[in-house]
Amino acid sequence: MLEISNLVCRYGKVTALKGISLKVPAKQLVVLVGANGAGKSTTLRAISGLVPAASGKITFDGEDITGMSAGRILSLGIAHCPEGRRVFSQMTVLENLEMGCYLRSDSKGIASDLDHIFSLFPRLAERRRQVAGTLSGGEQQMLAIGRAMMSRPKLIMFDEPSLGLAPNIVAQTFDIIQGIRESGTTVLMVEQNAYAALDMCNYAYLLEAGTMALEGPGEKLINDPHVREAYLGAGLAHA
Repeated sequence: MLEISNLVCRYGKVTALKGISLKVPAKQLVVLVGANGAGKSTTLRAISGLVPAASGKITFDGEDITGMSAGRILSLGIAHCPEGRRVFSQMTVLENLEMGCYLRSDSKGIASDLDHIFSLFPRLAERRRQVAGTLSGGEQQMLAIGRAMMSRPKLIMFDEPSLGLAPNIVAQTFDIIQGIRESGTTVLMVEQNAYAALDMCNYAYLLEAGTMALEGPGEKLINDPHVREAYLGAGLAHA
């Protein structure tokens, strides 16, 4: 569904991605793991059209989307659930969800999807008229996920979905992401909780300093000595 070939991205004179390549097959959950500053978030932002490619190619459903606007990429079926949730804090829960489908005009489908989101997240249903900035971190994460789902994406990208959440909310969030993938939506996820991410994915890539250091099924990376030593210490301690 998604293929990146030799992608280079720069911030001024700093090269954040140094010619990476990856593939995300349809209906699978693929994760990017690595340390802070490795280029994980930049990869997602490049796919979304938020960071320009200096060179390389990004293909989605057979179409070259390199250089397309963020709005056009969203309309093709790629949704981005950003790091830090970034809800519209002065808008209500319902208004935030409606922002997720601003490109759609199928009112019956929108109403059906809202009902689905509220059934998936009953707490959001209870707080639909509440201003989003007053929600807890876990509730804001639910809202960010729901907002992304309202565009009916073919591919949804999650950037650090567990960041700053209590352990019980983290587990719930990962269960929801698994459910999204099981429903047929393709998922690409960046996650610093490497053990949990590798345990739940179909395939994984390890980014180090803007380059692809390793790839393979999650089980392969979990058992790789370098990955275990550098990234899985905390995760294995709680496994």
